[in-house]
Amino acid sequence: MITLEVTQEFSNSLYWISLVAVVVSSASGVLKSGFRQFDLFGVIIIAITTGLGGGSLRDMLLDLDVFWIQDQVFFIVSLVSALIIFIGARFVSISPKLFLIPDSAGLAAFSIAGTMVALTAGAPWLVASFMGVITGTMGGIFRDLLCNETPIVFKSPLYATAAWLGSLGFIVLLNYEVGITLSAIIAGLSIFITRLIALRLDLGLPKFQLNQ
Repeated sequence: MITLEVTQEFSNSLYWISLVAVVVSSASGVLKSGFRQFDLFGVIIIAITTGLGGGSLRDMLLDLDVFWIQDQVFFIVSLVSALIIFIGARFVSISPKLFLIPDSAGLAAFSIAGTMVALTAGAPWLVASFMGVITGTMGGIFRDLLCNETPIVFKSPLYATAAWLGSLGFIVLLNYEVGITLSAIIAGLSIFITRLIALRLDLGLPKFQLNQ
């Protein structure tokens, strides 16, 4: 079992990774809901759900204080991000596929942050890595369900798979005593790049089909 010591470096890394994750995930929620032509309230709800949903579920499963209730800065950042994108989108032409970039960035950042939180909570390494997957993917699942769409995690190239591999890679790096910040950067970039390459080349897992 790997249990992380909560040092100042760790606290700073976790805080900023989580903050970045909230911003980019909320942005992906705004862009996705914008293509559904929701009003301002709907856009804000989707953005906050996307930005805060995965981490909220993780904290509840680990019996921790929900991170954005404990520190409302995360809620404020999600709200402000939604408003800025909502207003800016009125002046800039945006491709319907653009949301995939902040979505991939949010997946990477939240997966690493979720793994870090789970390890500090004393979760076994395999459970901690899956908590990273939950943190990285559930916000997007909530977003897509609220937009009345099949969640992209269930059909899009290497989404949760990239998150899980990156989370496991992060734990491996820590096990070899690589610094927390460097481990988070390497593992996070690996998730982000893997996801973008998978989208570009349409790489994915085999799909389940029934013989009829």
